[in-house]
Amino acid sequence: MSWTDSLQLDWEACINLILQTMQALQLGLLQLLGWLHLVPTIDGQPAWPFALRLSGEVMLIDRNVVRALLAALAWQGAALLLLALAWRWRRGRWPLLGVAVALGWCAPWPDAALLTTAATPTSFQTSPAPFSATSIVRGEQVYARHCLACHGADGRGNTPLALSLPIAPPNLSSGLLWRRFDGDLYWSLRHGKGSMPGYAERLSVTERWDLIDFMKANAAGVAARETGTWPRPVALPDLALDCRRASVTHARQWQGQRIRLVVAGASAPAEDPRLQSVLLGSDGRAPRSAVGAIDCASHDASALRAIAILTGLTVSQLPGTELIADRDGWLRARSSDGAWSQSDMLCRSPSAGVAAKPASAEAAGGIDQLIAAMDAEPVRFIKGGFVH
Repeated sequence: MSWTDSLQLDWEACINLILQTMQALQLGLLQLLGWLHLVPTIDGQPAWPFALRLSGEVMLIDRNVVRALLAALAWQGAALLLLALAWRWRRGRWPLLGVAVALGWCAPWPDAALLTTAATPTSFQTSPAPFSATSIVRGEQVYARHCLACHGADGRGNTPLALSLPIAPPNLSSGLLWRRFDGDLYWSLRHGKGSMPGYAERLSVTERWDLIDFMKANAAGVAARETGTWPRPVALPDLALDCRRASVTHARQWQGQRIRLVVAGASAPAEDPRLQSVLLGSDGRAPRSAVGAIDCASHDASALRAIAILTGLTVSQLPGTELIADRDGWLRARSSDGAWSQSDMLCRSPSAGVAAKPASAEAAGGIDQLIAAMDAEPVRFIKGGFVH
């Protein structure tokens, strides 16, 4: 047993923290270089100028790399401590400096494992607009015109056209979209990859980002339809709102609060003090004002179609459907009748497993237990890393 195992580390949390730090450092460096005008821009964002970048993805499959990295960081920490002591303790300064230099020089960095070829100069680019119902629906239209014949409605790429190509297209309903940076996906759309031509001249910048938003939503919907879960987290899309008692115009303004989306059904649902509720129309036309006891309604014409894509349902199947997003903005649960139980949580940690079937309705705990379970299992998502 290694010293890290004896500490009983939460490996997922540890690795996610390392990945977050790596990405934040690189993104900060890129932003600084962009601010200093030392790097070129591509479609309005600074481009990564180096042939290599830090990559912690290997830590997901080899914890020995994590151990080596933690050991190296410990060595560096000890070296810095000795340097601080040498600065204050003049009599023993030189021996301490010698030991500090030796520790810093000999630290067991897993260099090769933490470096990877920078796949594209746009690796760290992100969409300039929020993930929204509008962008999902616009992306669906772009996909239908340029991608459907090859990739298919489910994104698996097993259409006759795709099977006739010398290089098969990737499966867009798999974890591909979550393993790769958004900028890498954007670069592939811009310049082409494998048998796919580049769309730099045929699609605008906005259309390319809309297409990426749709592919994420569609992959989530395919999984929800076929497995009954969202195996990878998908964010609640931003919606335009019309609220009677609050100066809220978009769902993104409720950052840090739980949000419930309700598709109008046979009965008018009530407001819930634990959640910020939004009513969506059930006839393909979003209501212009709140209905019943819910204060906020969406007047976003794309809302209903976007929710259908995300859930893998048809628009006609949506009336009565409710969705809950957690405080971090991730869609977590779905119900078709408003009677909530833990079995309605579709996005949960793989380590948590499937909730045991309760012996009674009371044991299910309703929405209180569901919210508690969501809070206890927060989504820990890093692009290219863990999804929960």
